[in-house]
Amino acid sequence: MRILVVEDEKRLAQALRAILEAEKYMVDTVYDGKDGYDYAVTGMYDAIVLDVMLPGMDGFEVVKKLRNEKITTPILMLTARDSIDDKISGLDRGADDYMTKPFEPKELLARIRSVTRRKGEVVIDDLTFGDIRLDLSTGELSCGEKKVRLNFKEFEIMKLFMSNPDGTFSKEDLIVRVWGYDSEATDNNVEAYISFLRKKLRHIGSETGIDAIRKVGYRLC
Repeated sequence: MRILVVEDEKRLAQALRAILEAEKYMVDTVYDGKDGYDYAVTGMYDAIVLDVMLPGMDGFEVVKKLRNEKITTPILMLTARDSIDDKISGLDRGADDYMTKPFEPKELLARIRSVTRRKGEVVIDDLTFGDIRLDLSTGELSCGEKKVRLNFKEFEIMKLFMSNPDGTFSKEDLIVRVWGYDSEATDNNVEAYISFLRKKLRHIGSETGIDAIRKVGYRLC
């Protein structure tokens, strides 16, 4: 699961990142409202932790613009202000939940679990494409009776492909979506993991492959 943290206090932003990464979330952090909006509007996040008082564009405006763009990503707002009017303002603009600072890490994690459970009405346990099945709870890729466990990056790439069966993803797309905006990953990392996945597809006897389209990107075939 990938989470975007938008918080201008860098020490707090890094603390939030550490708390979330300890729970195996993938985390991107940005420090002003404009960058927060630009990242969030991609729709690639499972949840957003958003401060209210931000330079460039405050959190209320970020929420309003995202909802106007039909971005339905769950948003948990953070603020040092605890007035009822502020909470109502955030929720009315489309936030899913609201926490005041300071807060306990356990409560933050519980609220993130809560807002992500509420996203959508259907819980998907697995994805299928052609003759393969990806179990989202175990990370196992199977073809018939044969199965293999994917590591974290392999799982994220395959999940992206199988969630978008008609999509084609460039190396840059994959770096951003799997490794993150602030990652030092390169094209070579993408090529290596595509190679790993192709070997695992052959290992389980699948006829599904990963096609490379010159100067465009990769897709399942």
